[in-house]
Amino acid sequence: MLVSILIFDVALVAWSLHLMEAAIEQREFSLMLAGTLVALSAAAMIVVYFLMGNCMSYLGGVPQ
Repeated sequence: MLVSILIFDVALVAWSLHLMEAAIEQREFSLMLAGTLVALSAAAMIVVYFLMGNCMSYLGGVPQ
């Protein structure tokens, strides 16, 4: 499961960089904002994955 999320996050970061490059070329703030939001969503997905994994193992009683 972690591998698929990491692959998806790498794709989101690549898309974010593509949006930011297009923003610089076209001098558009909206594309830069979109790229920033996509990068933040990728980071948030990783944080939530690890938080929920720890929470579920704690609630399930699985020792770490």
